[in-house]
Amino acid sequence: MTVLRDEEMTEATMEGLKAIARRWIEGGWQQGRADMVDELHAPHFVDHDSAGRTSDREGFKEGIIQLYAAFPDFHAVIEDLVVDAAAMKVVVRWVANGTHRGTFMGIPPTGKRIAFQGIEIIRLEGERIVERWGEWNGIDLLEQLGGQSSCA
Repeated sequence: MTVLRDEEMTEATMEGLKAIARRWIEGGWQQGRADMVDELHAPHFVDHDSAGRTSDREGFKEGIIQLYAAFPDFHAVIEDLVVDAAAMKVVVRWVANGTHRGTFMGIPPTGKRIAFQGIEIIRLEGERIVERWGEWNGIDLLEQLGGQSSCA
């Protein structure tokens, strides 16, 4: 039996968390696979930034489906990946682009190419995502699509 020292366990945990976060971005935000939610999210998953959808796994899947209906070529790239192994959290800073081909945030398709960025925080228990917090610049995205911002 192999016994790992604390620093080896922390390194193994960090690498495992990074791998799950990469799979999450690749499946959901590079391939538009809503089924990755069943693979990676715990049954009791909570989305703290659900944008009006239910905050469970089904709501999160719906968000991916809606995003890819509006931007079929949507693609996110990881810019930074930060791990807090003790808290079992991963922060992902990403940039993304896509072409507006379907209604999004009430705006009919424009055919415009958009680019935006955001930050996701996921918390895991074991190898499953149990919580998610996400922030992205919706005002910038609306402006790129030609929509009106309600902020002065």
